[in-house]
Amino acid sequence: MNITVLGAGAWGTALAAAAANHHNVMLWARSREQALALQQQGSNAQYLPGVVLPMALAATADHAAALRHSIEGLTIIATPMAGLRHQLAALAMAQDDRAVLWLCKGLEASTDCLGHEIANALRPSASCGVLSGPSFAMEVALGRPTALVVASEDEALCAAAVQAFHGEALRIYTSTDVVGVEVGGAVKNVLAIATGILDGMPQAGLNARAALITRGLTEMTRLGVALGARAETFMGLSGLGDLVLTATGDLSRNRRVGLLLAQGLPLPEVLAQIGHVAEGVHSARTVSERSRALGVDMPIIHAVNEVIAGRLLPIQALWQLMAREARAEQ
Repeated sequence: MNITVLGAGAWGTALAAAAANHHNVMLWARSREQALALQQQGSNAQYLPGVVLPMALAATADHAAALRHSIEGLTIIATPMAGLRHQLAALAMAQDDRAVLWLCKGLEASTDCLGHEIANALRPSASCGVLSGPSFAMEVALGRPTALVVASEDEALCAAAVQAFHGEALRIYTSTDVVGVEVGGAVKNVLAIATGILDGMPQAGLNARAALITRGLTEMTRLGVALGARAETFMGLSGLGDLVLTATGDLSRNRRVGLLLAQGLPLPEVLAQIGHVAEGVHSARTVSERSRALGVDMPIIHAVNEVIAGRLLPIQALWQLMAREARAEQ
């Protein structure tokens, strides 16, 4: 199978490398310099330092050539959420109705839209879906066991993803709940920031972490159901699984954002230290705004957004949440 991965960040590179062991894979990078480095050095030193990429993995900065490579294969969009609309619009302008999957997690900053909503507006007749789940790019690149879920209403697209990636170190499950998988991927990043903030505060502890993750999962489910998702999706890989990994794993950029915020560092300095995209920073505002528009109660998400915006200190956010009125667990 011919596979194109559009985006040579950590996750795009890792997934392309995993597939290159069995398929013809082309990885598109935004700059010619990065593409040459990937091709000639066999590594992505910026995003996956120390990882040796398969010799069979091809890299290019020629967007048209990358798309031609997978015209009858599988096309994966691996940009951050901010780049998804551009990639889908390019296909729409070219009247290219191929099915695509994307890896990005979050809501678009300018519209508060999920990925499938952007796709439906730009390419309403084209099949699409999302590949998500608990996965640190470095571990996938190193061939460590990982399980993901591909969600699409197109059975053929799901089957193509399974054929492309299912193997010894990657297990791919399928779902038709695109909304649920996307909401899980967006909200878990914000909750990972919340958990990092909590873990960085001496006033908190493991009891508080367990409560936050559990109640955060409830908030995630509320939003998903309000948008048309199935509640059971959030007990799966893209919900509980991805939340636990991102909220507690040391490789989590979003968790690191929270830990640094708890130290009192201003957000610009936090992001400078992280050095890579932490989608939860953007998703905090977009998820908060989307939930308010729907009338969905998400107090943890709102508190994180206030901390990121500089309107609340971490300690104020903690006690504000603890001071809420008692209620039935639901």
